[in-house]
Amino acid sequence: MKYYKALLFGSIGSIVETSEIQRKSFNEAFKQYGLEWNWTKHEYQNLLSKSGGKGRISRYAKKKKKVVDSAYLRNLKTKIFNNYLKKNHLKLRPGVKNLIAICKKNKIKIAFVSSTSSNNINAILYSLRNSINTRDFNFIGNAKLVKRLKPNPDIYLLSLKKLKLKANDCVAIEDTQESLNSARRAKIKCIIFPGKFHSSKKFIGAYKKVYRLNKNIILK
Repeated sequence: MKYYKALLFGSIGSIVETSEIQRKSFNEAFKQYGLEWNWTKHEYQNLLSKSGGKGRISRYAKKKKKVVDSAYLRNLKTKIFNNYLKKNHLKLRPGVKNLIAICKKNKIKIAFVSSTSSNNINAILYSLRNSINTRDFNFIGNAKLVKRLKPNPDIYLLSLKKLKLKANDCVAIEDTQESLNSARRAKIKCIIFPGKFHSSKKFIGAYKKVYRLNKNIILK
């Protein structure tokens, strides 16, 4: 069997399901800010078509013809979300733990190619500390490392540089179309592993779509 040289987990959603926690965190931030906004599951699912909490709030505020401090709201939501993670242990998505173990056994490099904030990354990894170790990853990305966030390819191109590998040496796992576009623009083959809020989408350009990870993911 021939394996890829590196497995690239993309967004947070590629390793852990957080969409519902994120939605509730947004709603709590709105409440604390004094807004009567309440994003339903269906509404939030539609809002996820574009990444970035600040932009999501700005677009929604414009639609509602309301002036808000989007950056403040995003930061408040992140604080609420991270406080939840500090107090609760999240579970890895199906097959993630076993696939990481297979990669380590076969000396396949592992990266967490996210372009979200370092606070979010740290909170997620802390919440998953009983399941995975930061030392499992050869590269961990965050928003401060690149000028342009996903769907731009910058964070993927940086990961290739840090891992000292070429695009065709790697396979990526993503859970949204925007993040899939980021991997594809870096010429990296991408497998879609959709979360609960994304399972019905088509995912144009994905190599394939799976609902549980296994060693076939890293087979060339």
